[in-house]
Amino acid sequence: MITLNWYFGWVLIASAFGTGAIIGLFFHRDNFLDGYGSFRRRLLRLGHIAQAALGMMNVLFSISVPTTESFQTQIASWGFVIGGIAMPMVCFLSAWKKPFRHLFFIPVVALFVGVIQTIRNGPP
Repeated sequence: MITLNWYFGWVLIASAFGTGAIIGLFFHRDNFLDGYGSFRRRLLRLGHIAQAALGMMNVLFSISVPTTESFQTQIASWGFVIGGIAMPMVCFLSAWKKPFRHLFFIPVVALFVGVIQTIRNGPP
């Protein structure tokens, strides 16, 4: 299970490089996605950075938990994976259509569960 977080984390980091390269092609335009301070552009940037940051969180989790997997570790593992998928997705979807912003509770709850279960499990 912890191996999943290691691989998933690195894939998420690589995908952040890819999305950063793609959206970076257009950032030089002042009016890209309605300008620098627009809701759409801010959410796109947030989704991109969430990919990198949550990828790092998954890698960190994979190397910081005990090798014997408890039920709490498994729950934490899935919380970080679900949050790592859902947070960038909700950011990108919200940049596309504003009503998707109401789904932010999904990644937030998943990541809270991951953190709380990791803390409950204790240090390695």
